[in-house]
Amino acid sequence: MELFPDLPDDIGIECLIRVPYYNLSSVSSVNKRWKKEIELPEFWRRRKAAGFTRKLVVMAQARVDPTRITGGTKYSETPVYRLTICEPDTGYWAELPPVPGYSDGLPMFCQLAGVGTNLVVMGGWKPSTWEVSNEVFVYNFVSAKWRRGSDMPGCRRSFFACAADTDRTVYVAGGHDMDKNALTSAMAYNVASDEWVALPDMATERDECKGVFHGGKFHVVGGYITDMQGRFGTSAESFDLSTWKWDPVDEDFLEDATCPRTCVDAEDGRMYMCRRADLAAVTPEGNSQWQTVAELPSDVRNIGCVMGWQGKVFVAGCPGLNELYRVYIWDSRSNTWTKVEAPENFSGHIQAACCLEM
Repeated sequence: MELFPDLPDDIGIECLIRVPYYNLSSVSSVNKRWKKEIELPEFWRRRKAAGFTRKLVVMAQARVDPTRITGGTKYSETPVYRLTICEPDTGYWAELPPVPGYSDGLPMFCQLAGVGTNLVVMGGWKPSTWEVSNEVFVYNFVSAKWRRGSDMPGCRRSFFACAADTDRTVYVAGGHDMDKNALTSAMAYNVASDEWVALPDMATERDECKGVFHGGKFHVVGGYITDMQGRFGTSAESFDLSTWKWDPVDEDFLEDATCPRTCVDAEDGRMYMCRRADLAAVTPEGNSQWQTVAELPSDVRNIGCVMGWQGKVFVAGCPGLNELYRVYIWDSRSNTWTKVEAPENFSGHIQAACCLEM
């Protein structure tokens, strides 16, 4: 079966790779041949090489209550979170279909990860009962459909580190159990096979740690042990996928004992982190010190979300508590900030985020 009547397949593929990602579900439903072509890895390699992919930032973002936007405030007393997407290059914003069973709002403090054409949502607190969830849901952008994944094994954990290799696997480590005991355990979830495997335990307990995938390793940054309860440490450790072992703990990876939630990889050999008023970078393999690379815009000093890709850093925040969020992107090549305009209904607080390339 030809992709298009009376057209060579190469020309047909050139047509398909130009389809915007938000139309892929409609296009793939036209016939089986188109669907099969779009699902091939070669299709996505060709689409990327031709420059037709777009970076998406997917966020667990609070709904804005228009009746409360007075003096910059925006929240209802109990924020309701939904999944939103931002295409930074074009300024396109949209809302994704709700997670099955969560039409009234996402689980609080859930984690997001981007794997290929899939968005993975895991964990969090059920908004109706505040019960800790070990559920996993996967949204496929090609089919525009959700499926239920295999639950996270072991105890129900909160505030764990989470990061993906962007290709097939999501890594999870640390957090705390139902009794507030910080955890050393770690595991990996293969999205395609819907299977979990256990990783060796970390060297130390890490609650409220940050997961970053960088240089072929799953880095778990900061956090605190059970006895410290909220007093963060400065250490980090990384799981090497090639040896299936944890590297020695870097006791002084962070300069200050602070929450590591803004630490991200930007695919340029460096990790980045927002500090009090600046954006800093470090090369983990070089054991160098964090260096300031830019001053943060004055209206995003209260940071809610940081993401990175291809030498760019996406920062969303606000000037003060409970104010409307602003979004900026810093480009390492030009050392400049560019503001991304966000419609009012997409200016709510952000609890979690991830990147995909579609």
